[in-house]
Amino acid sequence: MSGQDWIEKDFYAELGVPKDASAADVKKAYRKLARTLHPDANPGDAAAEKRFKEVGEAYSVLSDAEKRQQYDAVRAMAGGARFSAGGGGAAGPGAGGFEDLFGGMFGQGGQRARYGPGPGAPGGRGAGAGTAGGTPPGFEDLLDGIFGQGGPGAGFGGGPSRPRQGADVQASTTLDFTTAAEGSTTTLRAGDGTTVTARIPAGVRDGQKIRLRGKGASGGPGVPPGDLVITVAVRPHPVFTREGDDLRVTLPVTFAEAALGADVEAPTLDGGTVRLRVPPGTPSGRVLRARGRGVTTAKRTGDLLVTLQVVVPQRLSDEARAAVEAFAAATSGDDARGDLLRAARGASSRGDRSGARS
Repeated sequence: MSGQDWIEKDFYAELGVPKDASAADVKKAYRKLARTLHPDANPGDAAAEKRFKEVGEAYSVLSDAEKRQQYDAVRAMAGGARFSAGGGGAAGPGAGGFEDLFGGMFGQGGQRARYGPGPGAPGGRGAGAGTAGGTPPGFEDLLDGIFGQGGPGAGFGGGPSRPRQGADVQASTTLDFTTAAEGSTTTLRAGDGTTVTARIPAGVRDGQKIRLRGKGASGGPGVPPGDLVITVAVRPHPVFTREGDDLRVTLPVTFAEAALGADVEAPTLDGGTVRLRVPPGTPSGRVLRARGRGVTTAKRTGDLLVTLQVVVPQRLSDEARAAVEAFAAATSGDDARGDLLRAARGASSRGDRSGARS
């Protein structure tokens, strides 16, 4: 991506968000567009593929707080106008050249100054291109620090310089829930249309970015290549949800199992099961933990958290109905809601007395 791209392209418009959109809103808008435009969902649709790349390019800038700040600064200075570095004239009515925009910043005595590469830089400065009192920075020098192409001292605000290297390449992939948890080798389509095979580590999360060093664009002779930055989208699972490295699942149990206690089997992500003990008198909503049955990453292995849900049968046979009626008669003296109602009345009474004293 070049400096001209940052000046000409409105990344906020690409994602359909306002300029003051929060990071969460930017992420939400990108995910919605990425799901709709992904090549897997639009096979053979060149327009959707082009739009998908544009959306990915916009998100790669706006999702990075530092890049977004720099992008906003460049757009503010450029005023949204198209211009070229060191060009001879304006692109058209109302479109000032680089000299018109920055001449007052670096020119001498209010004069317009023309800038190009400094002495010794690739392409060299032509005769007469310099100004009195030293060599002013070229347009490339001004923006190089933002795009990672500059030498020492490049960039706004006097920030630290970055080593010269090839451009980073943006790519995206969509994985199913199990593949994301277990890791996979996958072939990705990058923003420039090229494909690359990459290893996705186990435990990758939805929306996570993975940077593969040296897998980006070539930097040319003697210059290291850039990085490949992969944005991962994870499809939801019909049974499991993820909470950090833990997995969650809701397990139905019968009233008899919850009341009397039972050994039950819960599903695991690998397609197997784990046996759990339900203690007698277990209420609906209690969580049982199966240790080491969650997501395994390089740092740890999570647990499987099983939430028990007591199932009420929709239809009862005559025999089952008679048994439930007999149970109801045997427990008719129990008050399941007594403690709740007493606590509510007590809190209300304390609130009334407090209000009377104030």
